[in-house]
Amino acid sequence: MDKKYDFNRIDKEMQQLWIKNNTYVFNPDMTGSLYSIDTPPPTISGALHIGHIFSYTQAEIIARYKRMSGYNVFYPFGFDDNGLPTERLVEKEENIIARDLTREEFNAKCIEKIDKYTDEFKELWKSLGFSCDWNLQYNTISSDVCRLSQGEFLKLITSGDAYVKKAPIIWCTSCQTSIAQAELDDKTLNSVFHTIIFKHDSKDIHIATTRPEFLPACVAVLVNPQDERYKYLIGCELSVPIYGKKVKVIADDDVLIDKGTGAVMCCTFGDSTDIEWVRKYDLPILDIVTSNGRIESDIAHIGGLYLKEARKVLVTMLQDKNLLVESKNIEHSVSVHDKCSTPSEIISSTQWYISTLKYRDELLKYGAKIKWYPEYMKKKYDIWVENLKWDWCVSRQRFFGVPIPVWYCNDCGKIIPALEDQLPVNPISDKPPVEKCKCGCSGFTAETSVFDTWATSSLTPKIDEALARKAGYKGEFLPCSMRTHAHEIIRTWSFYTILRSFLHDRNIPWQDLMICGFVLAKKGEKLSKSKNNSIYNPKSLLEDYPADMIRFCAASTKLGTDTYFAEKELDDANRMLTKVWNVFKYVLLQLKDFIPEEPETLLPVDKWIIEKARKTMADAQKQLDDYEVGLAKQTITTFFWDDFCGNFVEISKTRIYNEDLYGKDMSNSGKYALYTSFLYIQKMLAIYMPHITEFIYQELYKNHEDAVSLHQLYWDKDCEPDISILEVGNTLLDIIFEIRKYKSERNLSLRTPIKKLHIYVPQNVHFDISSEFVDIKESANAEELLIDVGDLNVELTLQDENEN
Repeated sequence: MDKKYDFNRIDKEMQQLWIKNNTYVFNPDMTGSLYSIDTPPPTISGALHIGHIFSYTQAEIIARYKRMSGYNVFYPFGFDDNGLPTERLVEKEENIIARDLTREEFNAKCIEKIDKYTDEFKELWKSLGFSCDWNLQYNTISSDVCRLSQGEFLKLITSGDAYVKKAPIIWCTSCQTSIAQAELDDKTLNSVFHTIIFKHDSKDIHIATTRPEFLPACVAVLVNPQDERYKYLIGCELSVPIYGKKVKVIADDDVLIDKGTGAVMCCTFGDSTDIEWVRKYDLPILDIVTSNGRIESDIAHIGGLYLKEARKVLVTMLQDKNLLVESKNIEHSVSVHDKCSTPSEIISSTQWYISTLKYRDELLKYGAKIKWYPEYMKKKYDIWVENLKWDWCVSRQRFFGVPIPVWYCNDCGKIIPALEDQLPVNPISDKPPVEKCKCGCSGFTAETSVFDTWATSSLTPKIDEALARKAGYKGEFLPCSMRTHAHEIIRTWSFYTILRSFLHDRNIPWQDLMICGFVLAKKGEKLSKSKNNSIYNPKSLLEDYPADMIRFCAASTKLGTDTYFAEKELDDANRMLTKVWNVFKYVLLQLKDFIPEEPETLLPVDKWIIEKARKTMADAQKQLDDYEVGLAKQTITTFFWDDFCGNFVEISKTRIYNEDLYGKDMSNSGKYALYTSFLYIQKMLAIYMPHITEFIYQELYKNHEDAVSLHQLYWDKDCEPDISILEVGNTLLDIIFEIRKYKSERNLSLRTPIKKLHIYVPQNVHFDISSEFVDIKESANAEELLIDVGDLNVELTLQDENEN
């Protein structure tokens, strides 16, 4: 046996063994309740970082646990490879801009790139020992998924919950596409608060703004009706500086008296509040911002300039005309596009939407039907739903995505949806399903926008169901048993999937939602592919360390809690792996030629270690049923180090070693307990460290157990421990502890001989403790041992002592 665990050899051998035996292939006819995992497909937007490894590994541990609990585990794996993240990756790595190529040329480059990254991602997950069924792999750009995505959207058009309209929309001027509220991040930026003079007759009114470039789009000024400074102005008109046009002063309770000067411009559109005021007071819309972030060319003084340039020009003009009171440097929170960190703008545009706001109450109710782990994460969802301001805009003015399957009549503008048997369809290259519109027109315009990537990935439960049906599963499937992801995408993946499940099926998408924490690069900053702020490359780590070490480390955190990662964090995992390997070599040596048949009589300590293993399994099950993989790991680890290695192995080893001295019955009792409790340990550790435990099983247990693989064995069900056995064991440990303590306090070796050892134990455990005479005597290295009834007490005399 190798001195050290050879992960370079063993990890690959075990992975090949699982492939050869179809260990993790989903069997639709298997007995046992279905446990379906809706795994978020990782986005193809660059290399994975250690944060992905942590969250996906924690979910994989649950998959293994449920499989070893007797469930028929459905565990597919997908890749989210359409949409803006993939486009930006291609543009960055190929040093190109999508709009400079034809759509066909750019999409071809995207396909080539996702094939490369899909293979890399897949190999990484395989090297970590993931137990998903790779026969159930899917890609969100594949024809099957496109067909499903388009089909479900057509249903929403029919129900009226998908609609197209021209309206103010959140826009990214860098990516040049519409974006949804959920794609915004708040970022603190340096800015300048400019206090500008508006004129009312001959009186100056001061208004502070960070966006003076929106002066030509000013349509009103608002004040609080309780603000004594401005009551007289309500209903009057002010003159907009530079541009001279008149705008009305409107009273609104939402204006903050103590912010800025207390008077606020309403411009179309500086922010979402402007939209609310435009709708509330039926104000005109003046669109001055183009899709690429410039001012419309017909706007005086600043036409054709980028927004920041236009701001500088107008500030200078205000200064020259003595219309600028002051400019004050500030920091303020700005909404930026989460994909590129560009400050978002609001422009008028024709887009497709999915109804959201009118279902706010229902979405809160359906969110409450799901079991959230940890429970407090549901509050993040509730807050998001309660603060929604927009219906979900699902159309994107990009290239590589699932096409929106509609055409428009050139005369009447009627929407011509694709037919179901046409799907998947690309309106740009495919013909509409009719030759003429009802109005008689035979000319049609194709929709060129594609779906937001979330519009497809929000359907992963339905994708899972389709895969299960394809695999032959005929039972009830939805809702899925569990979904897992990190807490930052509650507002996107959780929310959108709950919305789609409600709209399509009036159902929840999953029974349980397991929310993981972040791995942080530094305080307050999560690891990010786009920021490239992780110094640890998972592929490199797997070249230097066993997969089981990385998995074990990934399972260290409390559910939902953020953590840091540094390479030194692998030290504990290294100690654990080394200890398991060394103990395995010891067990293998002791159990050579041993036939694991339970002896007629087991010594109390042997009963105790088996019972303690069962109790540990029961405790870990309760924690894992709450998805607390970190707490369960600690429970199992404590049992292995303290109870098994620190106590049982030390207490029983002399008896197991010396069959000739103590007899076959006493030796076999110890060997049976060693065999059984170590198998319990392998089953419990298997979900965390699948490679080394599988190897141990193949070497030590396979010829005696029924399963081809350790991972096809089950954890005990309803393993309530025998309290009386545990009580005897705990009493024995107390005795051993007192002996060790006595020697340790005197700086003596634990093998220091004891001349006389006198133990008193309660009546109810006296018989069993007396049965442990050999183990106690040998563990203490005592020449003489007496065991009497009484209150628990240990008296001992060393060889060179006359008194206790």
